[in-house]
Amino acid sequence: MQAIHPDWRAAATALVIGSGGAALFWVIGFPAALLTGPATAVSIAAIMGVRCIIPPALRDMVFLLIGVSIGSTVTPEVIGTAMAWPLSLAVLLVTLVFVLLLAMFALERLFRFDRMTAMLSATPGHLSYVLGLSADIGADVPRVALVQSMRVLLLTLVVPVLVALWGVEGTAHLADRGIIALWGLALIFPLAIALGWVLKRLTIPAPLLLGAMAASALGQSSDLTPGALPAWVVGAAFIAMGSLIGTRFVGADRRRLLGALLAGLVCTLIACGVAALGAVLAAELVDLPPAVLLLAFAPGGVEVMAAIAVETGLEPAFVAAHHVVRLLALTVMVPVMVVWARRG
Repeated sequence: MQAIHPDWRAAATALVIGSGGAALFWVIGFPAALLTGPATAVSIAAIMGVRCIIPPALRDMVFLLIGVSIGSTVTPEVIGTAMAWPLSLAVLLVTLVFVLLLAMFALERLFRFDRMTAMLSATPGHLSYVLGLSADIGADVPRVALVQSMRVLLLTLVVPVLVALWGVEGTAHLADRGIIALWGLALIFPLAIALGWVLKRLTIPAPLLLGAMAASALGQSSDLTPGALPAWVVGAAFIAMGSLIGTRFVGADRRRLLGALLAGLVCTLIACGVAALGAVLAAELVDLPPAVLLLAFAPGGVEVMAAIAVETGLEPAFVAAHHVVRLLALTVMVPVMVVWARRG
């Protein structure tokens, strides 16, 4: 009998721990429990030395499922709301600059980061891109990775709480078109993978998520593949996504974790404060609740924030579009900031 590959044993471990975290957070009533519970539980396990892995094949499947779930919320009402998106996108870009500069200042003054490491640690998103730059320009790569990982984890935990405190009920999940047929998925998944491949070649962030979202939205808007994924499938994808966040801390240097936690906490508070202020201002320009705009502006991972939007029912298509624009803007902004930091 063939032995199970160690990576899949580690994946099973991560998913079991993540499921336990989801159950615990659901019992205590923590917001977005299927995402926040696994992220917390697997992070703690990874820091304690438990080998937790989400293999690339499983990760890609999770991105496909969440993308299909987001695309199923693209209704004529959402498309109508898109007419007001340029205004909120403009506010988003302004908040992006303020988050980066304020967090960079705090890391330099409070934690004595050198300027280049502070700038890359303060960058609100695009982790793989930032780490690549860190290695190329001689920044403290482990420090940048730890602070950025802490930022993603803390945003995953804090943003659902802020949305819950705002007291806004989502509506994106109320339109019930039934469960999508298997033949519909047989059409959507190959198209999603093909679109994801094209987007990856174009170096677009989160290509599989966006490809699945586009394929699903096309099927929904044309009424060719109506319906949504079963709730248990989406729930399982959320648990795997939360577990994936936790695996960022596998092999982390425990001696540097406290400093990274404090630095990540400061960056998270700055990001949430600026995003909340931007959300309140943008709510005056577009006909959406501030909680939706907070999800769109909070600089977490595009997959994570989109997943929170799906679970809370707060306009996932709108949220995902804003995070894609944020990452594309950072692709241009970060090299400019590197030049500025070097001259400084």
